Amino acid sequence: MVIHRENHKRGRPAIDVPCITRYIIESEVEPNEGAIDNARAKLGRFILATNDLTLNPDDLLAYYKGQGAVEQGFRFLKDKSFRIVEIFLKKPSRIQALAVIMILCLFVYSLTEYRLRKRLKETGESVLSQMNKPTRNPTLKWVFFKFRGVIEFKIRVNNSEVARIGNMKPELAKIVSLLGAPYEKYYF
Repeated sequence: MVIHRENHKRGRPAIDVPCITRYIIESEVEPNEGAIDNARAKLGRFILATNDLTLNPDDLLAYYKGQGAVEQGFRFLKDKSFRIVEIFLKKPSRIQALAVIMILCLFVYSLTEYRLRKRLKETGESVLSQMNKPTRNPTLKWVFFKFRGVIEFKIRVNNSEVARIGNMKPELAKIVSLLGAPYEKYYF
């Protein structure tokens, strides 16, 4: 029980001063595991339908759950850096060609991201995330962002041009070496 003055002044109230009495209830809650299990059993039901009668239910569910990865892959279409809004095509053949090119780009992008993540896990290495914390699961978009300052320049030595790479930081060199020889060919 807590007693306060109506006028909210401090100190002990006099006998004739009006007061507000509030009660505080303390209790403990014990979960009813049986009721929780029954409620969970009724939740999360949905219907998946297919015309492929050779699929078993577990495979069908796995395909359905894997759909999010595909959707996540196409999130680059909404990215402002991709600039898809500026492309105006009318002929169906050109739209189809652009779609094929975009799918190929997504394939290369996903494959490179997978390769980098796999090599980071195999070697026990990590790269810095956006929060400057080590991660073995970087997005390729973040890796591309890290490479934005890397430049190629050419210098003339004895009447011949020699290509060099500038602003290659140690972490970026580690990423290139983790990706393997085909990538090292362009950077080293």
